[in-house]
Amino acid sequence: MVHLTVNGRVVSVPEGSMVAAALMVAEVGAFRHSVQGDVRAPLCGMGICFECRVTINGQAHCLSCQTVCEDGMEVVTT
Repeated sequence: MVHLTVNGRVVSVPEGSMVAAALMVAEVGAFRHSVQGDVRAPLCGMGICFECRVTINGQAHCLSCQTVCEDGMEVVTT
């Protein structure tokens, strides 16, 4: 298992899981908001729609569906 922090909450997921899966385990409903304020979450699951962007370890606009979870990773949604 891999342990990471999602919006201040510790989440455990199987090794090899994508960050998007960890956000689902953490019951995060909004990965980000559009310029108009609409809720956004993964759509394509393969990195072409950019709807799943989150901040990982302080780096903004990371694709959660393409990033493998690592121990100690800190994920923040907007």
